[in-house]
Amino acid sequence: MPRFRRPRTIWDALAAIAMAAATPAAAATSETQGWMTESLIIKAGDANMVSLDISERLRRDASNGDQQTLRVMIDHRIATGVQVGGGLAYFHSGPEQEMRLFQQVTLTQGIWMSRTRIEQRFFDTADEASWRLRQRGQASIPLDRAKRWTLVAATELMFHLNRAKPGDKMGLAVMRNQVGLRHPIGKALEAQLLYMRQQTFRDGRPDAVAHIPWLTLSWKI
Repeated sequence: MPRFRRPRTIWDALAAIAMAAATPAAAATSETQGWMTESLIIKAGDANMVSLDISERLRRDASNGDQQTLRVMIDHRIATGVQVGGGLAYFHSGPEQEMRLFQQVTLTQGIWMSRTRIEQRFFDTADEASWRLRQRGQASIPLDRAKRWTLVAATELMFHLNRAKPGDKMGLAVMRNQVGLRHPIGKALEAQLLYMRQQTFRDGRPDAVAHIPWLTLSWKI
């Protein structure tokens, strides 16, 4: 049975941090949201991948209401299992708009994936950019020999690196835990349905927890 020592170390470290961070969640407030993403993935040569996605996020008014997003990204493979990339994104909701730039490095080996992303977030309600570090670890486990059904499990931690707004929390600000299934539904179309638990850490008041079913449709050309 193959062993993946290095990615497993990354994954175990993320899991340990996530479990420790989740401990004070008993007093958190909670809500249910619904997200849907439509993604177009274009193979642009042997080493480049271009992605375009839009999404709709149904949220309650206390979470700034419904949100629509648009994201464009390119990844370039520089070695086996190593990609560097970046892109830009636009987020629209009633209270505020956000323009986001980001850069990332993605490492893959077997069923394991680790992604490190740096974001510069520009809000129309803030005078300076908000810098955020995101660290994601993911396992994609085939459930059948044909690899048509895949179990996906992931943890992502988000750290604020500065205070663009007075209410911003420095350090660990958001944790996302995901589990679900991915399955092709056509020659180039793939569906993924996840349950995501998103916890937002807040100073001086209960954390905010969102329970989110998330459907993604990906078209690859």
